[in-house]
Amino acid sequence: MNKKIKLLSLTSALLLSASIFAGCAKTAEEKAPAQQKEQVVNVYSDRHYDTDKKLYEEFTKKTGIKVNVVEGKSDELIERLAREGKDTQADVLITADAGRLHKAKEEGLLQSFNSEIVNKNIPQSLRDKDNTWTALTVRARVIVYAKDRVNPSELSTYEALTDAKWKGRVLTRSSTNIYNQSLLASMIEINGEEKAKEWAKGLVQNFARDPQGNDRDQVKAVAAGVGDVAIVNTYYIGKMLNSQDQEEVNAAKK
Repeated sequence: MNKKIKLLSLTSALLLSASIFAGCAKTAEEKAPAQQKEQVVNVYSDRHYDTDKKLYEEFTKKTGIKVNVVEGKSDELIERLAREGKDTQADVLITADAGRLHKAKEEGLLQSFNSEIVNKNIPQSLRDKDNTWTALTVRARVIVYAKDRVNPSELSTYEALTDAKWKGRVLTRSSTNIYNQSLLASMIEINGEEKAKEWAKGLVQNFARDPQGNDRDQVKAVAAGVGDVAIVNTYYIGKMLNSQDQEEVNAAKK
């Protein structure tokens, strides 16, 4: 798809955001008619945090360029970009997980960019080889466990969760979830396709129940004794510990 604008896809916008958007400002300026006084950068974002709003405000203060944010779920925003095609007004796509970035790239929704700031601050391993996207933050998908039923010394690697001792004790969300798909993709990259396939089969054999719910639900299920270990993203633990829902707080503490 031949776009007239550049789409810079970021996994998150906490670090170096002002600099990144400053780099995007040229795109907004180039698009704006000469008689148009107000310059705008259009951001399609899956994020909905107050910190982002503050960053946008700081960017506007420094550049005079307004940040117009269109919020939505990552998959919905990617679908919207595909539907809008070359007529899209988006300048920046902020989404979560490399799997979604790969999908957007494969669908021809992204164009390459050149930024000295990105090249200087972001390792090549966290950038697309064709410079269609860059990661600015990372998240870990970790093993959580029941404090009263699991000794931390028993835990080691993802691969170890296929051991017989974990039979009927493992919880995770569905394989249709992008986080699990990216986890499996990393296993393929590290260990090869056959070993990754064996690992997936072994993990399924150790499930405490059929996959259901989100990461929070896995933590709650561990706390309730449905299973003893689960695979979740780290930030969910922090969000649950600081939740207004006492059930979530109690589950995370367990």
